Amino acid sequence: MPIEILTYVLGSLSNNTYCAVDQAARQAVVIDPSFGARKVLDDLHARGLSLSAVWLTHAHFDHIAGVKEILSALPAPVPVGLHPLDLPLWREDGGAGTWGYHFNAGPDPDLLWQADQTAAVGTSTAVVRHTPGHTPGHVVFIFAQDHVAFTGDLIFRRSVGRTDLPGGNGQALAESIRNHIYTLPPETVLLSGHGPQTTVGEELDENPYV
Repeated sequence: MPIEILTYVLGSLSNNTYCAVDQAARQAVVIDPSFGARKVLDDLHARGLSLSAVWLTHAHFDHIAGVKEILSALPAPVPVGLHPLDLPLWREDGGAGTWGYHFNAGPDPDLLWQADQTAAVGTSTAVVRHTPGHTPGHVVFIFAQDHVAFTGDLIFRRSVGRTDLPGGNGQALAESIRNHIYTLPPETVLLSGHGPQTTVGEELDENPYV
């Protein structure tokens, strides 16, 4: 059974927070929970789904703001995954203070992504690809069997992630897109951290930045 994807637009920066759901196992993971993520957890409970993990593409504040809110509402903790190269950003609360936001990210994540490892929700499996450029530890999650990739702030519809923030690198970002996004089948759906979905084929033809 293919994964089901739930999308929530949260916070003042209109972040896409996603849930990848394995209906057969009645399990879900939440990806990049932003401000107000408690509503995501409430929705999962209403659907009779259990949360098995929190997956983070990177540690900018708008992508991690809901982690503590979700964990504090659970009867038992679940793993939180982040690439180790983004731990310094996490420990600076995702850079929130620079933008006038104030919150404490909390303890370090306990699941540290490694390049090309697999991560599972129920019986569905994603590959974790290290895709630096927007941040040093940015990753994407690719469900190859479902032709879906969660791309965080690496690539957007007709655009790409910022590289002018601390830790950004334009050349690395372009290489990450070429090596890990443009090599996917053209029908692969790209679900980014902001804005509408797109596909690999569309971005190959129409993205002006890479």
